[in-house]
Amino acid sequence: MVYDGLLLAVLVGFIRGGSLKGFGEIQFKMGWVFPALLLFQLCIFYFQNKIEWVGSISQVSFMAVYVIGLIFLWINRFHKHFMFIFMGVLLNFIVMAVNGGRMPVSAEAALHLDPYYLETMKNSLYAKHTLGTDSTIFTFLGDIIPLKAPYPREQIISIGDVVMNIGGFLAIQEIMLRKQERMDPLNGTSKEVNI
Repeated sequence: MVYDGLLLAVLVGFIRGGSLKGFGEIQFKMGWVFPALLLFQLCIFYFQNKIEWVGSISQVSFMAVYVIGLIFLWINRFHKHFMFIFMGVLLNFIVMAVNGGRMPVSAEAALHLDPYYLETMKNSLYAKHTLGTDSTIFTFLGDIIPLKAPYPREQIISIGDVVMNIGGFLAIQEIMLRKQERMDPLNGTSKEVNI
């Protein structure tokens, strides 16, 4: 849902009269980390069912991605609303860490979606997810919220995902509608304008 939320935030930003110019002015510490983590995680998703040793280290790999991602968010916490994103990622990390390195998915929630989703999780490694069981710890932090029609993409999300998306939405609105003082050439006074 994170990517869906980001796309929605950009769309709302445009509707509100914002622009993408603000993104060009943002400076991140260790800015290369986010795209590198995204690429690494996508590689694990793709190869974990194709190459045995990749599947065997996938849990550790996901935990490493989360730890590095949390460090990245923490050192960039001065950006407005990034602490929301940090807290959402932290909630997801906690439930994954205490459940073997994978996000537990509620079987009850999965029943609301296409049966293929549940069958895939039973028979193979599915992204970073695993079916929750009676021994799952902190079940309430796992993927327990089903999204289905009229939502365009069926999926199950967690409380951490919701918090993360709120933070991402607010941060993008702030960036796209950022105001900057500019001098009015007609009367020499400063005024705030959208950039």
